[in-house]
Amino acid sequence: MRILVAGAGGLVGLPLTRELIARGHEVIGTSRNPDTRPELRHAGATVVRMDAFDLASVEHAVVEARPDAVIHQLTDLSGIDFEANAELRIVGTRNLVDAMLRYGVQRLITQSVAWLYTDGRGPADETVPLREATGPGARTVEGVVAMEHASAQIPNHVILRYGKLYGPGTWYSPDGDFGRAARDGVLAGNGIESFLHIEDAIAPTVAALGWPTDTVNVVDDEPAGPADWLPVFCRWVGAPQPKGLGPGRGRGASNAKARALGWVPRYPSWRAGMSG
Repeated sequence: MRILVAGAGGLVGLPLTRELIARGHEVIGTSRNPDTRPELRHAGATVVRMDAFDLASVEHAVVEARPDAVIHQLTDLSGIDFEANAELRIVGTRNLVDAMLRYGVQRLITQSVAWLYTDGRGPADETVPLREATGPGARTVEGVVAMEHASAQIPNHVILRYGKLYGPGTWYSPDGDFGRAARDGVLAGNGIESFLHIEDAIAPTVAALGWPTDTVNVVDDEPAGPADWLPVFCRWVGAPQPKGLGPGRGRGASNAKARALGWVPRYPSWRAGMSG
């Protein structure tokens, strides 16, 4: 297949591009500044210039790529700027979908998140609605809802709701922002989480090119509250052991659908992934 990877130079986008090429696909990766992404060319990808906020630029990239499918990996989280990331999800996805509709591209795989479900008992499956856009995280919810709604306008689409990414290059790593926060004693956890090792984001994203239209949680097997996962994380990143941790609110997410589709996580529990 000819595949346009929007956000090909990102944390998931780059190893995803390499895996797609290894499997024989032709990959066209986008970048706002192609000259700064030699690693994409070294991987064997063609690089096209694209500014996701500029519809004409997005349309040009789609026309140049002539893709059979698009994989949406656009994020803006390098500076932990949730407002900027929400804006990219809203405007960038809208432009990408409009360009696909205009030029007849009918297959879209979109990266979403699995931690915005409404509260309830037990891990949430994909039928559980997302929470209301209120409170401090309202803009993040608005961004995800808009992104998923726009993506669903493509006839053949798969929305992958990733768990909290951890591992090399992520916030949840010894060198990441949350690793540093843990060593500073200011990381308390946000409730019950479903994690996903960064290496486990690649295989299901590639496989989703052949999955039926759907929304699928891509998370590990073990949702956990901060009293369980945070001490393990602190040992991993060399931080003091936290004190006074409760079980946490929330519910995590179920990966039963992804497993039924044939995905098996390399790291079925964060316990293994955060051990070294």
